[in-house]
Amino acid sequence: MTSPYPRESEISLHAQAARQTPEFAVFKGTKVNLTAIHVHNIGSLKFWLRLELEAAWLLQRGVEAALARLAGSRAAAQYIQAESGPRAPGLPAWVPDMAGDVAPSLAFLQRHFGVGAAAAAAFRAVWPLTGTADSLMETGGDIRLARDPRTALNGYGCSHRPRPWAVTFASSTASSSSARGYIAADRARLSVLARALKGMPVRAAVRAAASAARRGIAQAFALPAGCKIILAASGTDTELLALALSGTDKPILNILVAPSETGRGVPMAARGVHFAVDTARGAEVTFEAPIAGFRPDTELASIQARAADGSPRAAGVIEAEIGEAVAAGIASGRRVLLHALDLSKTGLLAPRPEFLQALRARHGASFDIVVDACQARLSPASLRAYLALDAVVLVTGSKFFTGPPFAGAAILPASIANRLRGIKVPAGLAAYFGQDDVYAPCQAAQSLPAEGNYGLALRWHAALAEMRALLRVPPARRAAILEGFGQTVRAAIARYPALALLDTPPIARHAADESWERCQSIFTFSLRAPHAPGRCLTPVEARAVYLWLNADLAPLLPRAASLAGRICHIGQPVPLPQPGWPEPQGALRVAAGARLISGEPSHRGMRAAARLQREFDDLAQVFAKIDLILRHWSRLWAANPMPNYRPSLTYADNSAPVT
Repeated sequence: MTSPYPRESEISLHAQAARQTPEFAVFKGTKVNLTAIHVHNIGSLKFWLRLELEAAWLLQRGVEAALARLAGSRAAAQYIQAESGPRAPGLPAWVPDMAGDVAPSLAFLQRHFGVGAAAAAAFRAVWPLTGTADSLMETGGDIRLARDPRTALNGYGCSHRPRPWAVTFASSTASSSSARGYIAADRARLSVLARALKGMPVRAAVRAAASAARRGIAQAFALPAGCKIILAASGTDTELLALALSGTDKPILNILVAPSETGRGVPMAARGVHFAVDTARGAEVTFEAPIAGFRPDTELASIQARAADGSPRAAGVIEAEIGEAVAAGIASGRRVLLHALDLSKTGLLAPRPEFLQALRARHGASFDIVVDACQARLSPASLRAYLALDAVVLVTGSKFFTGPPFAGAAILPASIANRLRGIKVPAGLAAYFGQDDVYAPCQAAQSLPAEGNYGLALRWHAALAEMRALLRVPPARRAAILEGFGQTVRAAIARYPALALLDTPPIARHAADESWERCQSIFTFSLRAPHAPGRCLTPVEARAVYLWLNADLAPLLPRAASLAGRICHIGQPVPLPQPGWPEPQGALRVAAGARLISGEPSHRGMRAAARLQREFDDLAQVFAKIDLILRHWSRLWAANPMPNYRPSLTYADNSAPVT
């Protein structure tokens, strides 16, 4: 199944076809009637091609002509507004309404598209499934997924639309979609849309997409029989699930390891309180207010992974504290949930799997283990080893795998899945999950709303495309690439006196670890403040650097325009101790993602060695731009430039589009 989404590089081919053929053009096997295309400018051409391609694709799969045309119009309207802005010239007057969130009225559809009442009503019924893949992937999450109209980027500084000109080493936080991921999400979208337009109920069509995503996750990790998967909008949402799965009448002790190096909402979710002002299902909630149905007497115990000076603590010290906390919680009559961390935002692992195994042998089923593996920088075998300890494993497709942000899942071993038969989930969980986000049949999910999260399912389809591409690369090759990544980072940081690499202990889980999963793939570094000698940048100042890297600085620094104009996206700053100063420092991160290993799709025309060298050269450019920013700190601080979806420069190697 092909996607009708035209890349910019293919638009020119359409223009040539329009000049050469009086009536038809063929795009990826789809025959397009060009007589309906009235070209006023390049934006108009893009718009009409987008409309005709989607309508033709649906027609060829048996969708009624009027419905196919309406669906194509909706997708084209959203596409051109994202591409050219809301005031692009030469477009029909109905574009803003068809691009909006609310379905137009029956009268509007009949007046502008000449369709009958039945077709207009049928289209309105499937409205939630219509539109572009990027707009749909922006749904089913909280406010951080919203696209800022000023930057065309979301709260993570990335986009659900491919952004191949950006230098991206941000997988410790979030990544923009690649063409590979986008096409996979678009294929899933088209399949769902065609089914719904031909009469399948909306809920059933969405449920099919979610079920396919769960099957894909199970296949990628080769999960044992009896394991179940619950889809969740984010890693923090999965923490709510973990608390709900305790299924006990006892008060709970929730033990968190390095909570400052997980999601910022995790400590709140671990107590059963709202961690934002809205939820994945669009419910408005009160920040830090209790979630209905969760026990108010849940206690937290935090085990720090770093010492007061910011250095990593010894594994034995951390594990001794964990062991004492687990034993004390059980002795006090509480149900204990231990959250193991694999890995933290800065690449720390604690406690070691062998320690978890010893704890399980000592205390049996009297406590639960939840493994935060949301970074997903581990092999399927290592994940299955955690499941063998009867641990719930939390993963995302949006960190190491470089899928779109907000693609989480909780993987349940058979023992925990069986427990769900006899528990009642907290009522407040209905603001976060629908029945179809949970595997079927699941008795405990029947109290949830009778729907699923469509945006979440599409984001997982995009992530699964990246996962499959990674798994096709032999483990030894993965290790070699990650070693090269580490060498490049160390050499680049050593080049600039203002930067210092922070220590990360070696990663080791089991004797049978694959070589690549022991490689460091998240590198955290401090930045000396150019305007305040003797200290590092604070978290606020480091966030400014993070944002400016993602901005086109060429207008502000014209003498270094080629470097200043590069768009660079890296991991958000992490607050870490700064000895001798009252404020913590803000440490930045660069991370290798699955796409570095499998190959960035926009580089597919290059030989493997050249492609990899290109990636490492781009990585060096990130640190060069950081140095440039620090050398022009005062000017940039005064201007405070915003991130850009696109750069304004044109590069000779075509890494950025002509604008």
